[in-house]
Amino acid sequence: MIIHKSHSKTDLIDYINDLGLPIVFSHQDNKRDIHEKYKEVFLKKFDFKPNFYKIENLDGLKIYLENCNPKKTLSIKEKQNVMLICKHIINYCKTGYDFNLCKYETPKELQDDMDFIKQFGDIPSVRRCCKLMNKDYHFVGIHFTPYISPQTQKILDEKCTNNPKKNITFGARIRRATPESPIIVVFD
Repeated sequence: MIIHKSHSKTDLIDYINDLGLPIVFSHQDNKRDIHEKYKEVFLKKFDFKPNFYKIENLDGLKIYLENCNPKKTLSIKEKQNVMLICKHIINYCKTGYDFNLCKYETPKELQDDMDFIKQFGDIPSVRRCCKLMNKDYHFVGIHFTPYISPQTQKILDEKCTNNPKKNITFGARIRRATPESPIIVVFD
């Protein structure tokens, strides 16, 4: 079995932890050592725990590892191109969804670019573009949903549940009875 080169050492370790694979590794192991330990796993039989990769058996794991890592599908030049498109779309949204103030001349051009970049939802700018474009009145009834890999979705979910800023709300009331009296601030 050959593991696709787009899976990094960190990714392979994450798969071990998330899937509950019976592999003992050290952080001093290099990628080749971990690759050899994966080969040994395919000779064993064990049960997979439920995971967000939707891998249920050894065949599914083998197919997942032989294919390109869904999180790393872009080269540097391709990512620069996607970021440039995002920049133009964000500019369009910030200028009040006005075609006269952006590079796009028709809604069709803009929709084509959105359909292209929404497949790269692991990039934060793409998610921002989709969020802004869903508010556009030119595209009523069209919803732009970015494709987000399971790893990135897990990280985003953890951020939402562990974010103390959103869970705590403060309220303050400011009161002044008369112009001469001191200001009273009450926190709830």
